[in-house]
Amino acid sequence: MSNDTDKRLAPNAPEEKNLTTSNLALRRVAIDTYRENVAYLHRDCAVYRAEGFQALSKVEVRANGRRILATLNVVDDQNIVGCHELGLSEDAFLQLDIQNGHTASVSQAEPPESIGALHRKIAGERLGRQDFGGIIRDIAELRYSKIELTAFVVATNRDELDREEVYFLTEAMVASGRTLDWHERLVVDKHCIGGIPGNRTSMLVVPIVAAHGLLCPKTSSRAITSPAGTADTMEVLANVELPFEQLADIVRDHRGCLAWGGTANLSPADDVLISVERPLAVDAPGQMVASILSKKIAAGSTHLVLDIPIGPTAKVRSMPEAQRLRRLFEYVAGRMHLSLDVVITDGRQPVGNGIGPVLEARDVMRVLENDPRAPNDLRQKSLRLAGRLIECNPDVRGGDGFAIARDILDSGRALTKMNAIMAAQGQKPFDHNNPQLGALTFDIRATESGVVTGIDNLQVARIARVAGAPKVIGAGVDLFRKLGDAVATGDLLYRVHAGFQSDLDFARHACARSTGYTIGRADDVPHVFVEF
Repeated sequence: MSNDTDKRLAPNAPEEKNLTTSNLALRRVAIDTYRENVAYLHRDCAVYRAEGFQALSKVEVRANGRRILATLNVVDDQNIVGCHELGLSEDAFLQLDIQNGHTASVSQAEPPESIGALHRKIAGERLGRQDFGGIIRDIAELRYSKIELTAFVVATNRDELDREEVYFLTEAMVASGRTLDWHERLVVDKHCIGGIPGNRTSMLVVPIVAAHGLLCPKTSSRAITSPAGTADTMEVLANVELPFEQLADIVRDHRGCLAWGGTANLSPADDVLISVERPLAVDAPGQMVASILSKKIAAGSTHLVLDIPIGPTAKVRSMPEAQRLRRLFEYVAGRMHLSLDVVITDGRQPVGNGIGPVLEARDVMRVLENDPRAPNDLRQKSLRLAGRLIECNPDVRGGDGFAIARDILDSGRALTKMNAIMAAQGQKPFDHNNPQLGALTFDIRATESGVVTGIDNLQVARIARVAGAPKVIGAGVDLFRKLGDAVATGDLLYRVHAGFQSDLDFARHACARSTGYTIGRADDVPHVFVEF
């Protein structure tokens, strides 16, 4: 396996000419600014007054032969930063690899070269390949402020990008970081566009297809606004934050991995953009396509199965909308020489029974161990997705993938493979028969008799989130009734688990506003759209 050179700012970049610099003592400011480098200067600092710095402007900090770009904040409290000091947020400080008190220089940062292209996009102009290349390069190098990032995200929202612009954006995002080459003709991956709680199919698909012999290097994200990401759930079972070289060895030895993708530097501009998109609740089709495909292509995938769930509270809520999104994915994937199989699935309700890291890990292990308590919807969906990936192999006849995947799971080969992957990554003790759930609980029960006709994905996920998931790994929501189930007054719908009383109170308030469940008649259950 090989990779190209990391395209982040060079650590030993030469000093820019004609820039005024001033030396100050560095101070680590214990603030997590989430993917934004922030520098702090005291208002009475002579350098602040002399250099004409302004709050929220970009500055360049140099120390220890390295440089970073940061957004300037101005403070009035000497306890945060003194007049002869330059404060740096946690991430910014770690990037310089220095100790408190080390001398650093600070200067005005040059405006991003691509700012003109950004202004043209804000004005509604169509941009070309070089324009997107410049913008994404500057974003990856952290040259854009959060305000400028927000302007770019909003300007490219909804229908502001045509399909060729989405291709240019994807291409630029791939080029912004490392690209991997596994030196195999078939490297498979599976991805869901998100929005469905408990949808931990990746943790079943990877060991199934790896046991079949396909290479499936799965790097996943952590949750930002959801109750758990794949990396959060896998972390209950094994270490997920591993040096990239170790992950590469695991993939070679075991044909797969399930790890956090933050160490791989794949499409780093995407991570920066997500830090703005998520708080804005912006998930435009063009940005979604570029985000997903750039990560997969940079990871060296040759074949991808993409899951698009449809449902009343899913990201995609109608078949015409799903078909439009499918065509956009297929166009860009085709231009990028990625073989893509889009599958439209049931997004009417959460997948599995658990929502939250420990609860989801319990469901996954029960499926792998063929436990009779395993959620059948998680099992069936995982088998069908794994079957589609197995059919990427030209030696497998179309339609045979599901049976092959089922045999691998039923025979225990998938469990053996998962145990090998977990051992290689650093397995943690876990008993799915007695999982360590949040000790504080309350139950939500049916207030009338009938049939479960609706489960609001967004509300149930929100309840799990305010209960503490994923930070508190044992927190979340354990579902006891799903769509179409008959209930009588007083029947248990779900149980909320929390680790702290305040979280439990927050979850109770969220349930008082809406439980997320609707009870009605059997013929009120929404129609399911699936393509399996």
